Amino acid sequence: MGIAYEGRTIPTSFASCSIPPYFKATLPQRLEAIRNAGFDAVEMSMPDILSYGGEIENRVIGEDDYDAISGVAGKIRILTEQLGLQILMLQPLSRFEGWSKHKHAQEKEAALKRARGWIKIMQALGTDMLQVGSTDSEDASPCLDQHAEDLRELADMLAEKGFRLAYENWCWATHASAWKDVWEISRKADRPNIGLCLDTFQSAGGEYGDPTTESGRIEDLNPSELASRWDHSLTELRRSVPADKIYLLQISDAYRMRPPLFGTSERPRSVWSHDYRPLPYSGGYLPIEDFLGSVLQTGFRGWLSVEVFDSKPKEGMSLEDYTKAAMHSLTRLLVSSLK
Repeated sequence: MGIAYEGRTIPTSFASCSIPPYFKATLPQRLEAIRNAGFDAVEMSMPDILSYGGEIENRVIGEDDYDAISGVAGKIRILTEQLGLQILMLQPLSRFEGWSKHKHAQEKEAALKRARGWIKIMQALGTDMLQVGSTDSEDASPCLDQHAEDLRELADMLAEKGFRLAYENWCWATHASAWKDVWEISRKADRPNIGLCLDTFQSAGGEYGDPTTESGRIEDLNPSELASRWDHSLTELRRSVPADKIYLLQISDAYRMRPPLFGTSERPRSVWSHDYRPLPYSGGYLPIEDFLGSVLQTGFRGWLSVEVFDSKPKEGMSLEDYTKAAMHSLTRLLVSSLK
C-alpha cells in the first residue's frame, strides 16, 4: 500500500512492540489491526516472539532456546503471510558491540552466540534485516574502532545468509548516542550490508530534548544556540549520509515530562524512551518534522516505521482506532515535510 509522496510510494511499517499493553491484544490481533490500517510490514520484536511462544506452547521459552524460538518464528511468518504483511526486521539486538577481546572475552563470546541464534530466528521469520541498538553497557570500550570491528564481524556473519544490519543510535547509549556516532562507526566497519536505522525520537530526544528539565529542552545552551546546533546537525545529516545507507526511519515523538524525570536508577532518557513516546501529533513536542524533512532531503524514500512506546491510555480508542491513527499521523507528517 504505502503512502504517496512526490510521485513515489513510501512503504510503511509498524513495530509489533508498539501496541500499548492496555489494549490486551494477542499477537495475531495486533498483526491484523496493523494490516487493516494499511501498513505494509511489521518490525518483529524478540519479546513479542517469546511472549507469543509462551501463549501457544503454554510454557516459558528461554531467551537462548533458539530452536524453540525459531519454531515460534516460523508460525509468526505464516500469520504474516496470510495477512499479506512483510516482516521488515528482527529487533532489538542490544549490547552486542564494544566488548574488549581480553578484558571481556566472556561477554564477547556470549554476544556472538546470541547473534548466531538471532540469525537462525531471522531465517525462520523470513526477514533479511537485523536491528542493532548502540550499546548502553557501562563496560563497553570507549574506542569506536572496537565497536566498528565488532559490527564488521556481525555484518560478515549476516552476509553469509544475504542479511543486512541496521545500526541505530540510542540516545542513552554509553558512547554512540547520536546519529553521527553510529554513522562514523558504520563507515569504519566498512561493510556493504551495514546501514542506519534512524529514529526521530532518538535524535531529537538526544540532541534537542531533555526529560530532566522544566522546559523539556537541553538547557546547557540558550534556546537560540540549541536551535542553531540542531539545525547544524540536520544539515550535516542530509549532506553526509547517502540515501541508500538509510535502511529505515522509525517514527515517534515524546511527551514533555511533568514533573521532570529525577531520582531514577535508570538513565532518564532510557526511561523516557520506554514509556513516553506517543504517535506524532498526539501530545509530543520534539522537532520530529525537521528530522523527517532532512532525511527525505538525502533522497531517502524507504521504510517509515512507527515505533512508539506510550503508557498513557487513550480513553475510548480501540486497537483498530490506534493503528489507523498511526497511519494518519504518518501521512500528516509527510505532508508537513512538503511545506
